[in-house]
Amino acid sequence: MNILAVVGARSGSKSIPHKNIKPLLGKPLMAWIIEAAVAAKCKPRVILSTDSPEYAEVGKKYGAEVPFMRPAELAEDSVPDFPFLYHAAVTMEKEHGYKADIILRLPPTTPLCTSEHIDACVQALIDDPSADSSRTIVKAGKHPYKLWRKEGDYIEPFLPESFTGLKDAHNLPRQSFPEAYSHVDVIALRWKTLVENKEMAGKKIRGVVIPKLEAVDIDTDIDFLVAEVLLKRRLGQVTP
Repeated sequence: MNILAVVGARSGSKSIPHKNIKPLLGKPLMAWIIEAAVAAKCKPRVILSTDSPEYAEVGKKYGAEVPFMRPAELAEDSVPDFPFLYHAAVTMEKEHGYKADIILRLPPTTPLCTSEHIDACVQALIDDPSADSSRTIVKAGKHPYKLWRKEGDYIEPFLPESFTGLKDAHNLPRQSFPEAYSHVDVIALRWKTLVENKEMAGKKIRGVVIPKLEAVDIDTDIDFLVAEVLLKRRLGQVTP
């Protein structure tokens, strides 16, 4: 199978300037997931989609190809994942003769992502031909039944009783609820799902559960600190 791993790293991060190349334990942030992809047993073709020549050189240093530069209009703050991932898949086919059976979306902000996570998502699609996509998930830190939203000066449950089927769900123990999961790090999509149907998930999605201590999505300086501690534990540099 042709497996295309796309690491998307635009240069315009506002929460942390140049977040994607900020050092984490001596390496640029995006280097961690590039190296995980390069080492995966499924042998993906690892490319970097970026609008920055500087980022392109960093990506190449750690094993990614940079066969094209991302258009500026696909590197704005408001651009979701689909346009740049679709662009990468289609460009690789049209300009480089590489049509992917499976496309991997690998965010540079998830440095704890492992080769095993990547391989597991690919294997989920191989094992289940009816699945449109797969993704890694962890148990949600806060159950959605416990969340609130603000309406003017007041708050109300984010999910109403008509949805949960539970009166005052916010006051019930979480053991009363169905398990809830958050998505972190890998998404694997079939060509048909992404390119032909133009979807980022499809209807049949396989979930690959990973340990919570292997899931950090960096958005703030605090997230960097958490990732550093967890990586040091993984590398045996601190006592668990």
